[in-house]
Amino acid sequence: MNIQIVKSINVDENFDQAIEFAIELFFNGGVFIYPTDTIYGFGGNPFNDEVIRKITKIKGRPDWKRYIHLIGSVEILTKYADIKSEKFYDFLINLWPNPVSVVLRLNEQTRDILGSETAAFRIPNNRFCLKLLNEIKMPLISTSVNRSGKEPLNDPYMIMQEFGKEVNAIFYSAKKSFFEASTVIDLSDDEPKLIREGKIKFSEIIKNFR
Repeated sequence: MNIQIVKSINVDENFDQAIEFAIELFFNGGVFIYPTDTIYGFGGNPFNDEVIRKITKIKGRPDWKRYIHLIGSVEILTKYADIKSEKFYDFLINLWPNPVSVVLRLNEQTRDILGSETAAFRIPNNRFCLKLLNEIKMPLISTSVNRSGKEPLNDPYMIMQEFGKEVNAIFYSAKKSFFEASTVIDLSDDEPKLIREGKIKFSEIIKNFR
């Protein structure tokens, strides 16, 4: 299928159209930019090698760097990651949706596909993201909209100017956000470890793990 390049779609004004087109792009190897509950992200199918290459080339970053994956529910997450215990499962249920990304050990099948032992996942608190994720029922790549070494772009006009000719679509919202990256914690071992502090403080997160 040939995917048409679309400059931009306002998700507030054209929600259903945006979701429908994002689904089409996801399953046909497209790369798009979209709003989340933190910052704008490049999106695509993490199990499509060509999509990974496209995003890596656009960002100009080393291809060994891995991307965060958005997911629609903890139930869907269990198809891809090994959740160690009921305690871990309950912790994730209570944690999400929130701007907190969690590194988890992948199951054997997903390890073989992604070529990695672990990956970071998050259920975002964003209407567009959640609708899209619950339609595709798969992980969605989420990585900041910037060239390697540059600050992330969060203004739709600036994003259009910089990346409009390199992606298949730019989904944007006129609604304001704090534009702060997610907190990232490592839950691949027995205790949560802080990797990057973002909108939600680590001290608040681990209260729910005790």
